[in-house]
Amino acid sequence: MVEDALLPPLRDVINRYGLRAEKSLGQNFLLDLNLTGRIARSAGPLAGETVLEIGPGPGGLTRAILSEGASMLIAVEKDSRCLPALADISNAYPNQLQVLNTDALELDETSLFEGQAKIIANLPYNVATPLLIKWLGRADRFSSMTLMFQKEVADRITAEPSTKAYGRLTILCQWLCVCTRQFDISPKAFTPPPKITSTVVKLVPRPKLAFPATQAILEKVVAAAFGQRRKMLRASLKPLGQPTDILLRKSDINPTRRAEELTVEEFCRLAQVFENSQ
Repeated sequence: MVEDALLPPLRDVINRYGLRAEKSLGQNFLLDLNLTGRIARSAGPLAGETVLEIGPGPGGLTRAILSEGASMLIAVEKDSRCLPALADISNAYPNQLQVLNTDALELDETSLFEGQAKIIANLPYNVATPLLIKWLGRADRFSSMTLMFQKEVADRITAEPSTKAYGRLTILCQWLCVCTRQFDISPKAFTPPPKITSTVVKLVPRPKLAFPATQAILEKVVAAAFGQRRKMLRASLKPLGQPTDILLRKSDINPTRRAEELTVEEFCRLAQVFENSQ
């Protein structure tokens, strides 16, 4: 778009404002505009959409989201050094960019918009999982979440049963959302290059849960099961304080199985039986 053409290259922006990625903030700047554009397009059509971005840094992904036609972009940036660079983007896209200089972990994002919004973010690695869990608690307010994680976290989100990556985060994400891997990004695309590969994942909250369960109960059951994941369920579920053989028999689950072998549906069934037994 014409507005984006008026903005200087990102490397020039970084040099002008003396921006250097801070390890303490989990920052790795993505400067390849082809990649930021690909991330933005992975979220689907943005025309007329309200979008939330966390950790925009110098604004590479911010530019891409606005260039794709988002009607309002709310960018949350903790690092005040980045504000002048984001102000330049705001000037190029009048009335379309709102920048909040605050900590996303302490923010109730859903108070910033009405209806639903899309989240698109290159998340700081050190807060990516806590932010995701927070958003899953309000999944009904987001039409989709297109997020970049370190590959290890993406593996956990999209894991299949009976794999090493399958665990608590897998169950919660896949119960609440349809989770699909989009693409990997090489460390070489970042400044400075991280030591790990990154992966973009798209999570689309389910309008209706595929398997009924009470979230707090499900989380409790899953935490117990994976707390001692190498043990059989009849042993690992003992912290729940119920006779495990009875719980598992009523759930139609073999007590000699292990947590990583259960499907999301089976965990939900087990959670319902546990809740009804209290």
